[in-house]
Amino acid sequence: MAKHFLSILDLDTDTAWALVRRADEMKRTRHRGDLLRGETVILIFEKASTRTRVSFEVGVRQLGGDSLLMTPAESQLGRSEPLADTARVLSRYARGLVVRTFGQHKLEELARHASIPVINALSDLYHPCQVMSDMLTMYERTPDLGALRVAWVGDGNNMAHSFLNAAALFGFELRLACPEGYDPDPAVLDAARARGARLVLTRDPREACEGAHYINTDVWASMGQEQEQKRRERAFADYQVDAALLAVAAPQVWVMHCLPAHRGEEVSAEVLDGPRSIIFDQAENRLHMQKAIMEWIFTAEQGETGK
Repeated sequence: MAKHFLSILDLDTDTAWALVRRADEMKRTRHRGDLLRGETVILIFEKASTRTRVSFEVGVRQLGGDSLLMTPAESQLGRSEPLADTARVLSRYARGLVVRTFGQHKLEELARHASIPVINALSDLYHPCQVMSDMLTMYERTPDLGALRVAWVGDGNNMAHSFLNAAALFGFELRLACPEGYDPDPAVLDAARARGARLVLTRDPREACEGAHYINTDVWASMGQEQEQKRRERAFADYQVDAALLAVAAPQVWVMHCLPAHRGEEVSAEVLDGPRSIIFDQAENRLHMQKAIMEWIFTAEQGETGK
């Protein structure tokens, strides 16, 4: 059975911590390796990307392998071929699949039928590689993640869902401020609570940010939601991360954003470009965490198959 990474909850607590520490080591040592020498990892991207695509392609090369990009415009994806057939065929060509798509069900279908690992590079439900790299970014500054209060301000989207998953494994308190109608998926909330996550869900951004060590946000309208932009602007008008929110947070609060950002909407330019912003460290850490994830997955897969 191939090892897949479709959600942070595919990890146990020990493995999650091991990945953070390994990514930190890889970053400090500028790690290069030959784990994927002679191998190809296929990137299946149904959504456009800058950081995810580049960090995975560079990461594969730094582990000694090659990558190949597939989009719907250049393949049978989403058209005449069932995903099950695509998974079976690509399993005979490549070492693994990195998939950026809309529905989580597509990842699950590929994983069911692939004999090689499938990695979730983003779906509408989860963004696990991003949030694991955010754990690295936090760990670099405050290694005791369990002592932290983390605020999420804005949409209860795939990023919020993966932060909920992370809170269940790393033990930090997560306080989410979402407008009515934009709460996280109740099933994701319930799963995090069942695993002991310390959660607060509120309508008040100030309540969420009070005493917070980290404040996170994301765009108001993600890819595929552009037609909702005006409605979302009205709903999220009081949810901008600005200097007033930072004033109620911890004195050394850090501001995070997965990018791309819309300055003047979900976050003020003053904050995003200010001294408390760590957005570019987050972006860099995508590379290091994804290398750690791939090493974990492909080392395990190598041991199981005897390759």
